[in-house]
Amino acid sequence: MSIYSIWESRFAAAEAAEGRAVTEAIWRDMPGFDGYLSHELLVDADHPGHLLVISQWTTREHADASLRSYAAHPNAQAANRLVTEPRRRTIATRLVAEPR
Repeated sequence: MSIYSIWESRFAAAEAAEGRAVTEAIWRDMPGFDGYLSHELLVDADHPGHLLVISQWTTREHADASLRSYAAHPNAQAANRLVTEPRRRTIATRLVAEPR
């Protein structure tokens, strides 16, 4: 079963456009990593500096490896400098409802 890596970033209004651009740049690079399946970038309709990225990976090990490998990349470092609070990552699995 695949896993989801969910990233949450908060940028001040003055840095929202730059934060979005660097986040988009990060995720343009992710298809080059083993185990990457897909992602969606979501923008909070009320707070444009609040971004969520929901990505899907074949395994947690692949998601973790991409995190370790990309941590020193200039895009990741730029995102970390721009945020108003540390970016958060949540690893999740899809909950499959049982048939009624």
